[in-house]
Amino acid sequence: MPAIGPYTLHAIETGRFGLDGGAMFGIVPKPLWSERIEPDAQNRIPLAMRCLLLVGDGRVILVDTGIGDTFAGTKYQDLFAVDHSEASLMDSLAARGVGPGDVTDVILTHLHFDHAGGSTRRTDDEPVVAFPHATYHVQRRHWDWARDPNPKEAQSFQAASFAPIEAAGQLRLVEGETTLLPHVEVSLVHGHTEAQQIVTVRDSNTTLVYVADLLPTTHHLPPAWTMAYDVRPLQTMDEKKEFLEQAADAEWKLFFEHDPEVATADVERTDRGIQVVNERSLDAL
Repeated sequence: MPAIGPYTLHAIETGRFGLDGGAMFGIVPKPLWSERIEPDAQNRIPLAMRCLLLVGDGRVILVDTGIGDTFAGTKYQDLFAVDHSEASLMDSLAARGVGPGDVTDVILTHLHFDHAGGSTRRTDDEPVVAFPHATYHVQRRHWDWARDPNPKEAQSFQAASFAPIEAAGQLRLVEGETTLLPHVEVSLVHGHTEAQQIVTVRDSNTTLVYVADLLPTTHHLPPAWTMAYDVRPLQTMDEKKEFLEQAADAEWKLFFEHDPEVATADVERTDRGIQVVNERSLDAL
């Protein structure tokens, strides 16, 4: 298993879902994006919900939690083509010897349902936290944003997937860019949603960046290939440009949450701009 600092790293596949390809690529015409990712009969493209697990130094740290059972038994399960037949959060953790009570920290990049849904679990009465001993780290500005959502994002925030965290006293509100835990830093971007935190794991040899929805897939590097879901698409373009220049210069390794095929890749400058290279699994980091 790859390691950074005191942690061994694991890619946690939590299932698949589908979103409208036009929404995922905004103004990019379908003949262009469909050459890269083929849509289904309902124009949805397949997307991973790939989380990152760090184990070591007395901690078990989970970055994002997938969709969980947020939409189980509802019309939205079919609408978003939620598929746990091959993988689920708890099964993937169990395969690495991790139970819900073992997780010490959950870092949520943001609170959209496909990133935070697995933070809680449904019961016959009310939803409860999925990881009873974990501290959940969320940006304060984003927490306030999610609790009073704008109309564009209202359906992306499912309060049942994050309100129980506060009620259980397990919420830590983070104030801006910081070293969150040893070897784990967070920085902020605001184009997709307010105060999305990008998670970086680094030591003197390697820097791995969990890019979340700044770069949902390897196909989102070009400036104009932004999502219609972004609340500030022009800001996303600027944030991507700055981030990719830093990544290419510093030789960062990127971890993709939603790419259906690629978990980890590098980027480099070419005569066609900054491109993805060395696509591989996390184990081959």
